[in-house]
Amino acid sequence: MESELKSNSTGWLFYVKASFAVALLATGAGIVFAPIDLLVKGYMGICALFLVSTTITLSKTLRDEHESQRIHNRISEARAQQLLKEYTE
Repeated sequence: MESELKSNSTGWLFYVKASFAVALLATGAGIVFAPIDLLVKGYMGICALFLVSTTITLSKTLRDEHESQRIHNRISEARAQQLLKEYTE
């Protein structure tokens, strides 16, 4: 049961977190060092933060939906097994 809950290796988790940090830093550096007005930099910064926020929300929502479906399937399977067991006895 424990292996089903934790299916990602520590190496993969490190890679994902490091990739996110590098992408965020690169985007921030690109905005800061861009030869544009401060107002445009602020707008691009807010848009980048909004994009990160919505990406996190989307990924969490999709993961929650997947987990919900998985639990629903397990419950349905357990009910079916229980009914089969009752009727075969």
